[in-house]
Amino acid sequence: MTLSRRSALQLAAAAPALFARSAPASTVAIARVRGYDRAIYDTLKKLTDQAGGLSGVVKGKTVALKLNLTGNPGRYPVKEHLPYRTEPGTVLALCQLMARAGAKRIRILESFFPARQEMELWARYGLDIQAIENCGTKVEWENTNNLGRGKQYVRSKVPFGGYVFASYDLNHSFTDCDSYVSMSKLKNHWIAGVTMTMKNNFGLTPCSLYGGDAGENGNEDPKQERPAICHNGAKTPPKGVTQELKPDSPRDAGYRVPRIIVDLCAIRPVDLSIVDGIDTIRGGEGEWNQGVEKISPHLLLVGRNQVCVDTVCAAAMGYDPRATRGQGPFVRGDNTLLLAEAAGLGSADLSKIEIAGLALKDAKMDFGPGPMGKKILG
Repeated sequence: MTLSRRSALQLAAAAPALFARSAPASTVAIARVRGYDRAIYDTLKKLTDQAGGLSGVVKGKTVALKLNLTGNPGRYPVKEHLPYRTEPGTVLALCQLMARAGAKRIRILESFFPARQEMELWARYGLDIQAIENCGTKVEWENTNNLGRGKQYVRSKVPFGGYVFASYDLNHSFTDCDSYVSMSKLKNHWIAGVTMTMKNNFGLTPCSLYGGDAGENGNEDPKQERPAICHNGAKTPPKGVTQELKPDSPRDAGYRVPRIIVDLCAIRPVDLSIVDGIDTIRGGEGEWNQGVEKISPHLLLVGRNQVCVDTVCAAAMGYDPRATRGQGPFVRGDNTLLLAEAAGLGSADLSKIEIAGLALKDAKMDFGPGPMGKKILG
């Protein structure tokens, strides 16, 4: 079902008023990939070439690479039968490609618990630290769940004014870089419906400031995640951190999470999106969603515009990218794609997006009605 004119106007009206320009569109490349062997390097090279080339993104630059290592591994250890985290082999292949394309420095980022910088915390996820550091250029690692290796947080304003907050205080690494690359998984999300490039940016918010135990003064050793402040708005950020634009807005996660995602994607737009749908899950974003199950679409998608990439991803999952809340997969939240389009971040209109490589009709896979778990998927 397509978005009606009335619904489109209502959604546009919910965004700040300066969105008069057309949302940009760019090429998204798709490939069929059967596994995580040596071929992943060659496939990534081909896809980045089809999407506009890697050199312009990384040559001579400090490149921040945001992984998708969701879920505290202390509570949810890595499980091969539920591949919902970034696959280690893709990280190594991409780092090698970026090094050979002339990257001056690669800074690998993720926000995880405990909020410390020890390398063994990265190794828990199966990452080959030695091989990655031998990729051919300088490699740095930073856990962005607090100040990390920085001396102060960077206050980053939302260019369009913001849906929920006008600015966010972030770890320095998200601005102390020349290019920003996102490596995420193709899967559902319990609140946002889908989680690919844009939802990966939700992790930009450090739990030291946006976690449930941040308190009034922040907490550099956070133990709690973001629901109290970000999802439900039950608590406010610490003193000195930008407060909400509209404290009387809905305290509904389905309203707040998609809008915070768009705020963060406007602050730190993704210069290159890589979405891994080779092996993944459906029904939710992690094992904490009851009934999720493994699915193997054997897909890899790459593009330069975060909204365009996620739009094609949603279509490849069998969904209408312009569906409204209540329609699969957006069963509990507003459509982040449409909110991002309204904010001028990119096009969620498939007719405006060029697709290279595998045709979309050949890439489509049935992810079911959305984040409902096995009980619905059958």
